Amino acid sequence: MKLTDIDTPAVLIDTDRAEANLQKFQTYADNHALTVRPHIKTHKLPRFAKRAIELGAIGITCQKLGEAEVMADAGMSDIFIPYNIIGKAKLERLAKLNERITISVTADNETAIRGYAEAFAGRKKPLTVLVECDTGMGRCGVQSPQEAVALAKLIDASEGLNFAGFMTYPKTGGIETTQAFLAEAEKLAIAAGLDPHTISNGGTPDMWRAHEVASATEHRPGTYIYMDLFQVAKGAGTLDDCALTVLATVVSRPTKNRAIIDAGSKSLTSDTLGLSGFGRVVEYPDAVISSLSEEHGTIDLSACQHKPKVGERIRIIPNHACVVSNLFDSVVLISGDTVTEIAPVAARGRVD
Repeated sequence: MKLTDIDTPAVLIDTDRAEANLQKFQTYADNHALTVRPHIKTHKLPRFAKRAIELGAIGITCQKLGEAEVMADAGMSDIFIPYNIIGKAKLERLAKLNERITISVTADNETAIRGYAEAFAGRKKPLTVLVECDTGMGRCGVQSPQEAVALAKLIDASEGLNFAGFMTYPKTGGIETTQAFLAEAEKLAIAAGLDPHTISNGGTPDMWRAHEVASATEHRPGTYIYMDLFQVAKGAGTLDDCALTVLATVVSRPTKNRAIIDAGSKSLTSDTLGLSGFGRVVEYPDAVISSLSEEHGTIDLSACQHKPKVGERIRIIPNHACVVSNLFDSVVLISGDTVTEIAPVAARGRVD
């Protein structure tokens, strides 16, 4: 199949670039004695999870239980879910998954821990739990090393649970703060007679500085496999590293300086992440994707010397690749301009 045979809008994955991105970070981690546990939320494809492990990753990270079930069915045997799993139905599914594979989860409150303990007490295989720490991101996580150790003690004392260590999803640029928090939590835990053998750090924007968080034993990059405009803006990669593009068609030219494409918020996502516009048009870098409705993208061509015509196909590097993956049932794998496969996005929509 040729690329010209692909209908639009479609997601194209340059597998050569994706492979290079995987290899580059694995080499970096190996050189700094860091374990890699990549996050599959960006691609949601078992093939890339398996490839990361082939290259040396210890296991994978899934954000939700549904993703983990898909990946376990595909043969992944070591999965981390950095999320408070709450509710009887989910805990029953977690227990079944724990019987099949090596799995670990997080907690940042007593309610989650007591729920885990109730679900796993008396079972042959305990549940491995890490304490989530807020080192500056301002999302989930305990607010101090002292709180982290208090929860670690509760996990350690709970039947059916094993305390494994600490994890964080840090604020971009917060290397020093993250290291200080994790180092103090580790020190206090050891002083309390606990064994925080896993200290898990994450994120793509600061991944080339991951070794500066000296307390961390592993790193969880996600977007690194595809990159996107946000990661380029943060210096994690270049435009030439971006493996995911959205193929779209110009369907209207209502004015001299306006083009309309068949890719709107249901294809490109409305995330701006602080950037101007909604993606970069590869063929027309001076064009600005100024607004999105559900099925239409509006492009401002005012700064363009050459302008696309109706019927022309263009590629767009999105601001945020992870969301785009979840908007399509399948992606088109390419090498150069050759289509190698159309692959279903196996874990798409698994928000439970």
